[in-house]
Amino acid sequence: MIVAAVLVAAGSGSRLRAGVPKAFVLVGARPLLVHAAERFVAHPGVRDVVVAAPAELVETAAELLPHARTVPGGVTRQQSVARALEALAEDVDTVLVHDVARAFVPAAVIDRVLAALASGADAVVPTLPVTDTLRTVTADGLGPTVDRAGLAGVQTPQGFRRSVLVAAHAGVAGDAATDDASMVEAAGVQVTAVAGA
Repeated sequence: MIVAAVLVAAGSGSRLRAGVPKAFVLVGARPLLVHAAERFVAHPGVRDVVVAAPAELVETAAELLPHARTVPGGVTRQQSVARALEALAEDVDTVLVHDVARAFVPAAVIDRVLAALASGADAVVPTLPVTDTLRTVTADGLGPTVDRAGLAGVQTPQGFRRSVLVAAHAGVAGDAATDDASMVEAAGVQVTAVAGA
């Protein structure tokens, strides 16, 4: 497998209210983007890193990550990933898509995603069981508790055969997909779950 990691870093971070896009928020005097990229640059299974950054910060991202290719992201997450896919080297056949907000993903999670792809999976997501109590919300307040048995939170990096991910992006209508695994699943591709962290 020839693997490229796509780092999605074009979000505005409006919910964070930090005054800068969340990928550029400092943690330990370094931007989240740098922390996240290091996980993939250092991983022996990943050859290339492509960053989709806010258009106005592409040069800044490129300076921070000289070993990565940086492209301007889109208005939506989906558009950002699509632009990064267009920038991949031709020989890349496997793609990891990772949200920079999850800057400290353990190498073991990347290992598990890559191992599942190497074993033949077309799409892989790391997941964690839901442990919090879940409630519905109504106009009048809280509704019933939701049974969390069988529920899982989906994380990144999500891994894909490049051809599967490109086809899903080409076939999606609108920008409603919240992640790439949902897009490929909607296209009829089975998504394999591995343990997250």
